[in-house]
Amino acid sequence: MNISSIVVQCTSEYYDEVKEWCEKSDICDFHFGDKSKGKIIVTIEGEGVSEEIEKLVKIQEHPHVIAADMMMSYQEELDEEIKRLNEADSVPPVLNERDIDPTQVVYNGDLKHKL
Repeated sequence: MNISSIVVQCTSEYYDEVKEWCEKSDICDFHFGDKSKGKIIVTIEGEGVSEEIEKLVKIQEHPHVIAADMMMSYQEELDEEIKRLNEADSVPPVLNERDIDPTQVVYNGDLKHKL
């Protein structure tokens, strides 16, 4: 189960309408809001990231929502992956191979920010 907090921004003019929609929808749970700033804090839950993203998009598509952004997220799968990484060797075995052809190494990173 994944749980994420969302900050929803609307104008103070539509705050009550958006707040009521959040409270009545099966998409999210309302927790706090500030009408003068048009900010609402909700949480969403999902079995996975894709379900959470679907719910976030539904909130973003509300006609009076200016923006809705995920702020914090808890993911059970992430805990399992962190545990697996912590238990793994610090140096991948391929880096210790002396006879590897560097032209055959597949890189899946992002070179855009390396220059």
